[in-house]
Amino acid sequence: MKSLAAIILAAGKGTRMRSKLVKVMHPLAGAPLIEYPLTAAQEANASQIIVVIGHQADALRDFFADRKDIAFALQEEQNGTGHAVACAAPHLQGFNGNVLILCGDVPLTKTETLRDLLQRHEEQRATVTVLTASLDNPFGYGRIIKNSSGEVTAIVEEKDATPDQRAVREINSGIYCVAANFLFDAVSRLGKDNAQGEQYLTDIIRMAVEQGLSCAAHPIADPLEVMGINDRVQLAEAEAVMRKRINEKHMRDGVTLRDPAASYLDRGTLVGRDTVIGPGVHISGRSEIGEECLIEPGAIIRGCRIGNRVVVKAGSVLEGSIIHDDVSIGPMAHLRPGTELLEKVKIGNFVETKKITMGKGSKASHLTYLGDASIGSDVNIGCGTITCNYDGVSKHRTVIEDGVFVGSDVQFVAPVTVGRNSTIAAGSTVTEDVPPDALAIARCRQVNKDGWRKNRG
Repeated sequence: MKSLAAIILAAGKGTRMRSKLVKVMHPLAGAPLIEYPLTAAQEANASQIIVVIGHQADALRDFFADRKDIAFALQEEQNGTGHAVACAAPHLQGFNGNVLILCGDVPLTKTETLRDLLQRHEEQRATVTVLTASLDNPFGYGRIIKNSSGEVTAIVEEKDATPDQRAVREINSGIYCVAANFLFDAVSRLGKDNAQGEQYLTDIIRMAVEQGLSCAAHPIADPLEVMGINDRVQLAEAEAVMRKRINEKHMRDGVTLRDPAASYLDRGTLVGRDTVIGPGVHISGRSEIGEECLIEPGAIIRGCRIGNRVVVKAGSVLEGSIIHDDVSIGPMAHLRPGTELLEKVKIGNFVETKKITMGKGSKASHLTYLGDASIGSDVNIGCGTITCNYDGVSKHRTVIEDGVFVGSDVQFVAPVTVGRNSTIAAGSTVTEDVPPDALAIARCRQVNKDGWRKNRG
């Protein structure tokens, strides 16, 4: 098979999205729309990828700043799809293979479909091959016009079509494979003699036919693969399709989803075998979840690495955290970024953590805030404990060493260090370091006044 380059058209604003954000950067299952054709082009073995940008060009450049495999071509004025391809031509000077042309707002095309398109292009020895689909209602799409031999002779846009041509149900997806030596010569000669006054890429079909070159169609069975995103209704429809694909792959790989239609696992999420995920769970930020975990209903997990046999109970929120094996979290716990829980830690209901490490076997079972702290192994944190980490100007750390027992309703006023195997009495406000093996009591002595109630007043 000939060498392959890809051009992705992503210069349009997307007015019907009614958004300040350029259309191709709208998220779909955890990734911007344009990420999907980019990935498909890579998986189809494109050696060069050129993204044609226009509106909010800097936003796309910034988002993909670390992607050295992508080149950008600027289309300053949006004069049609043919003009967009012409803007990419300087990046492919001297390239003699095939060019795969994709749309940045068409996210559902599968890599296997593109490979089949490329194979058909080679088998037919075509100069241009277009990916097509048949629709019951093809309104708004360019129609595929064929001769008696089944070769494509033209693509006619809706506004330029005759009544007979509008009756054709086979439509142009906007996805092509084109011989490079023909493509760039053709787009350099495109005119604007059409209803839109633009340089239509579809006119290269007519130009190829006039030169006696072969143009083929590659029909696909599922029209959803070529659905373009023009507004937020279509974005939601595409999201439902993508999430169904994602969820089915996880289930086939050994993950149980109690209610797949109500499970929201973003693109890039990794889940180990025999993990069970309840309804209403949201997992995003390329989170990784190990084997034999239980994620109960309503949990939200963003950007976390979770080990094996972890239980995340209902309603808990985990962000930017590292969870080791055999940990139990929740219900209704909140792990904020920078949290790391080692093996067999227990975080109970209404416990909040932030920028802490918690050693093996330690637990905080109820109603606790632990922030900016290093907590050792086998530590018991009593109900209502707070690490007072902020003095109004700066954050300070609390260090609690191995084997410490902390009673209920304790405040640690950081910076403070609690030595190993010490005990903190309930109700204490700890403002000074506590030595190892000590008992710290930092509270007022109780005073009982006999008969006070009777004598009052």
